[in-house]
Amino acid sequence: MNLLEVKSLNKVFGGLHAVQDMSFEVQQGTVHSLIGPNGAGKTTLINLITGMYTPTSGQVAFETKDITGLAPQKLPGRGMARTFQNLQVCMNMSAVENVMVGAHLRQNTGLLAGLLSLPGLRVADKACRTEALEAMAQVGIAAFADAHASQMPYGALKRLEIARALMTRPRMVLMDEPAAGLNPTETAEVGQLIRRLADQGLTVLLVEHDMPLVMRISNTITVLNYGKKLAEGTPEEMRSNPEVIAAYLGAEVEEPAHTQAEPKKAFA
Repeated sequence: MNLLEVKSLNKVFGGLHAVQDMSFEVQQGTVHSLIGPNGAGKTTLINLITGMYTPTSGQVAFETKDITGLAPQKLPGRGMARTFQNLQVCMNMSAVENVMVGAHLRQNTGLLAGLLSLPGLRVADKACRTEALEAMAQVGIAAFADAHASQMPYGALKRLEIARALMTRPRMVLMDEPAAGLNPTETAEVGQLIRRLADQGLTVLLVEHDMPLVMRISNTITVLNYGKKLAEGTPEEMRSNPEVIAAYLGAEVEEPAHTQAEPKKAFA
């Protein structure tokens, strides 16, 4: 079943055609990766899907419903969450409070209840905290439950954002470079986490530059270059695709096989 469908999507900024006639589908319960050289249009595409940008033309459908240009704050209520390349963490809050923020869109306590600190609000807050602690354990940062966000290492903060996204109870999470800035051990752990979440039924649309990570955990890979879809297929198909190798490494597609063998190591 296709959870997300992107159809003939275009985005023009002045004279720059940043995304051109982009179409692809994301199947439920899979890790679908978007890869491409710097400037290929990956983050712009994510911003179009999540309503940060309004498409010049084209359509985005989630669970067969049109969400083209829908305001970002409305997407969690539809079952879609997002993490960002640059940390979006409230450093003046505790770790668990940051995770609890992810639940606010589905809580219906109201302003008056908050001002009066009504019993129902206190009960909901306690339940939310318990769920947040469970989400932290799920992503492997239970040890930081009582920590202040400013005291946490960078790798743990990356997972904190994933835990906060899970608090919206999403069916799909769009992750923009979750391994950026991580060391090899942290990268491997994040990869295992993403794969485990997908195996549990969560759908992940992943933008990532770490090619070994992408090749290990992806079910499907869509390759972008200059705002266009260059290729799409399994990791094995993309690893041996000469056009993909050329886009990433500047190799000539027509080069003899022995000159192409070495660049393929970038996708090992």
